[in-house]
Formats: sequence, structure tokens, C-alpha cells
Amino acid sequence: MALELVGKLHKLLPEVTGQGRNGAWKKQEFVIETADSQFPKMVCLSIWGDKTDDLKQFALGDTLKVTFNVESREYNERWYTEARAWRVELDNGSAAPAAAGAPRQSSGASAPQARAASSPMPFSSTSFDEETNDLPF
Repeated sequence: MALELVGKLHKLLPEVTGQGRNGAWKKQEFVIETADSQFPKMVCLSIWGDKTDDLKQFALGDTLKVTFNVESREYNERWYTEARAWRVELDNGSAAPAAAGAPRQSSGASAPQARAASSPMPFSSTSFDEETNDLPF
């Protein structure tokens, strides 16, 4: 399940390296600030292996589009979740969703028409205050 996130590169954390049973590994974490709503969110993602070099081409403040997967694993009866990035690129300003499944609000005159056309239920002209409403509240 691939998810996408668009936001500004807020911070690059130090690269971490180590030696495992399968050989050497390296990981770098970075923080993206989303601007999807009134309250921006900070999201920490990690990138592994040679893809850590891809982050070096970006500067703080660049708007990035990150494709990632969410993984969880258990260790000593505790669960650890990681957002693992596998593609990082400059955002070209497209109207792609900020996160998969989360709609991005667009500005412009066609927005109300688009929402009405994609509405799953037909809009009724009856008011909720009419006697046809059988709800107890």
C-alpha cells in the first residue's frame, strides 16, 4: 500500500549506519511539514540504503512529494511503526492528494460544482426541519 505526502522539508536528521547479519546498512530520517489544513503537521519518515543519497540534493524548505509505506513490527510485546519512504522528489505543483485517501481542497469557481457532481447521494431540496424528518432530536 503506497501512500503519498506533499510538504516542505523541515529537518534532516543525522544518517545512522550499522552492521547487521546481512551486511552494512544505513538509514536517514527526515521531517516533512504538511500544509493540508489550518494546523500543519510534522511527519518523520525514514529512508534506507542507497536512497539516503537522494535526500542530499534537497534543501530545507523545498516542497517534496514523498511516496512511502507504513510498516509495524513487534519486539518484546511492543509494536513499533515506521513510515518508510521509497521515493522522494520535488513537487511539481500538481494537484495530487497530500496523502492517499485524503482529498485536497482546491480553490476556484469549479470546486462547488465538482463536489456536487461527485456526491454519492442526490441532494434533496427538503429542509431538515420539515415534518418528514422522523429523527427523535
